[in-house]
Amino acid sequence: MANKIDIKTVDEIAHLARLEFKDEAKAAILNDMNRMLSFVDKLNEINTDNAEPLIYMTNEKNILREDEPEISVTQKEALKNAPKKDSDYFKVPKVIEQQS
Repeated sequence: MANKIDIKTVDEIAHLARLEFKDEAKAAILNDMNRMLSFVDKLNEINTDNAEPLIYMTNEKNILREDEPEISVTQKEALKNAPKKDSDYFKVPKVIEQQS
């Protein structure tokens, strides 16, 4: 394994992510991260010179329906369930206040 993560690196990553872990959790995270790096090292050993790049992981393609507009709920029906409304619009509480 080319790179090995130590507790100091886990602490640095946790600090950057603004996370705090107990010592037991740090040990588990350290183990998991080193296992991930080991897996990546194994992937790097694979010779991919003759492999064509993939765009999709499978040969399956998304089959989408035509996007045809249709009315499923009228405006009146939608507004019927609104706790507050102002003529043809939903009325909601202000969530962002402008500071000067």
